[in-house]
Amino acid sequence: TGDFSRGVLDDFVSEYARGRTPNPCVRCNETVKFGALLERGRRAGFDAVATGHYAVSRFERGSWRLFRSADRAKDQSYVLSTLGPDELAFARFPVGERTKATTRALARSIGLRTADKPDSYDICFVPDGDAGGFVERARGGTTRGDIVDAEGSVVGEHRGLHHYTVGQRRGLGLATHEKRFVLELDASSNRVVVGPGELLARGGFEAERVSWIAGPPAPRTETTVQIRAHGEPVGATIERLEAGAARVRFARPQRGVAPGQLAAFYDGDEVLGGGTIANSLR
Repeated sequence: TGDFSRGVLDDFVSEYARGRTPNPCVRCNETVKFGALLERGRRAGFDAVATGHYAVSRFERGSWRLFRSADRAKDQSYVLSTLGPDELAFARFPVGERTKATTRALARSIGLRTADKPDSYDICFVPDGDAGGFVERARGGTTRGDIVDAEGSVVGEHRGLHHYTVGQRRGLGLATHEKRFVLELDASSNRVVVGPGELLARGGFEAERVSWIAGPPAPRTETTVQIRAHGEPVGATIERLEAGAARVRFARPQRGVAPGQLAAFYDGDEVLGGGTIANSLR
C-alpha cells in the first residue's frame, strides 16, 4: 500500500543512505498498524482493533498506559513505545498477559494451523536478510568510500554505508588480525570509522521525534532506557529538550549506540515513551 511504501520502505532506504540504522517495525507500527489500520477500524465503526503484540495496556490514573508483557522473552513493548494514548485507547493486546508458550498451547487446542509456526526475526520485506542489498537495489547502485581508523588513517574500502551499522565486526573486509568494530558511519564524508571494541562505549545520546505516552515527565528524570529490541534496560537520566528532543545520559557507558535506532524509556514495567537516536554522546 501507499502507507507502507511511504512510511516504511522510503524511510528505511533514506535512513540507511544517511548512515543510520532504522527500525522498520517501529515505522510500520506508527504508519500502518496503528495509523492506517486503526483509522480504518474507526471509520468502520469498530470498538477496538486487536493485535498480537506481547504488551499490556491499561487505563490508569486518568489515561491509557503501556506496560511490558508477562512474557519477558517475547516482550514487544519496546517497538510500541512511540504510540500515544489515542492509539492505545483503540488498541487491544489480548496475548500480552500470557506467555508465548501458553498462547501456542491455546492455538493448538483449537486446531489453529499457526500454533507451531516458527518465530520470525527477519524484516518482512527483506526475506534474505540482506538489508544492504535491498537498499542498493532501491537506490539503483552504491557509492564506495574509505574505511578509516579512529585517527583518520585509511585502512580499507567500504561497499556503501548502507552495508554497515554501528557495532558491526563481521564483513568489514579488513586485512588485520585485530578485532575491529564499526564505531561510526560518517555520511558527510562517506566514511566508515572502525576501531577496537572499547571505543564503542558511549556515555549517552540525543534523541529526536520523542513522544510520551501519558504526558511528558519532569524536565530531568531518572529512569531506565532500552536501545535494542531485546536489550537490557539500563539506568539513565533523561533531559527533555525543545522540539520533541531529549538528551540521555547512561548511568554507565553502553556499547552499540546506533543513530536511527529506537530508544524506549521505562519506569519499572511501564513504558514512558520513546524516540529515535539522533547521535551518540561520549
